[in-house]
Amino acid sequence: MATIVMEKIGRLFITLQQLRQAPRLLSGAAPSMPGTLRDSEVPRFFRERHIHSGYRPLHQPWRYYLLSLFRRHNETLNVWTHLLGALLVLVLTGRLAETVDFAGDPHAWPLLVLLLSSLAYMSLSATAHLLAGRSEFCHFAFFFLDYVGVAQYQYGSAAAHFYYAAEEDWLRRVGPVFMPAAALLCCLSCLGCCYGKYRNHSLPPWVRKVGQVVPSSLAYAWDTSPVFHRALTRAWWADPALTFHLGQVGFFLSSAFFFTQPLPERCLPGRCDFVGQGHQLFHALLVLCTLCQIHASHLDYASRRPLYARLHGDGEARFVLGLYVATAIACALIAGFMAGRVRRLLERRDRSK
Repeated sequence: MATIVMEKIGRLFITLQQLRQAPRLLSGAAPSMPGTLRDSEVPRFFRERHIHSGYRPLHQPWRYYLLSLFRRHNETLNVWTHLLGALLVLVLTGRLAETVDFAGDPHAWPLLVLLLSSLAYMSLSATAHLLAGRSEFCHFAFFFLDYVGVAQYQYGSAAAHFYYAAEEDWLRRVGPVFMPAAALLCCLSCLGCCYGKYRNHSLPPWVRKVGQVVPSSLAYAWDTSPVFHRALTRAWWADPALTFHLGQVGFFLSSAFFFTQPLPERCLPGRCDFVGQGHQLFHALLVLCTLCQIHASHLDYASRRPLYARLHGDGEARFVLGLYVATAIACALIAGFMAGRVRRLLERRDRSK
């Protein structure tokens, strides 16, 4: 009996020793992280207008930036707005898959393209805001990937609108050229955004904005033209899907306003460093736009099948899917090319020091 008691006491002592070491083990696994910095403590390239604090230090281990997902800094909400949006789209995709045959029904592929492109742009945006602060090259490279995601979403929007939302008379006039033109505009949008970022500090801010906003605006106007045509020719109040289509237009235009205007931080400099930035509002409104768009496209998929099945053959659905893959590859090549230019530029600059 004494032996058994001594063994239990020994096990208890070992357990207590392990518990005493737990804080040390946890601190080794997740070491204390450097605090955030003021704008005057980081290179000018990383400073955002009217944001005075909350900057993460550069050149830290990757683990630092990954763990900063759960820390307070001026990019925290920019990450979480699109990360939560991506999770919502992922859950929504799983629910739709219970009733939509994405694998066996070619007519469902444009809806799948919209879902995949929505998931891509939100995930790449969250990744860019989380990791781009590590170095100047990382800043360029991750935001170039972000622009690839934006271009994919533009194509996904065009595909869903073209396939499900368009009216027959519109398709007769524009249908043959719509998707190739949409793919071209996506690539131009990606190129314009990447080049604007590349020339970030060698051009006036308004010139950079024009280079980024104009191609994206042209792409949006083209991609949404089936919705505008339908709204002008049908009673939107009698069409539930069209109501959500108009909702996504409203959310998108609102988000575009906050993308181009640094509000409210311009009116409250230094007070929106963590919450209240215009870019955070841009993210949130764009997520609402996407959710409205997915819901509207699903309603069209379910209710307008006799129309689009007659207007679009199986071959056209395959073309839309194949062009999506080709457009994504083209945009990735554009981003890779621009990242190569950035790397060479930074190497020349470092050698000249």
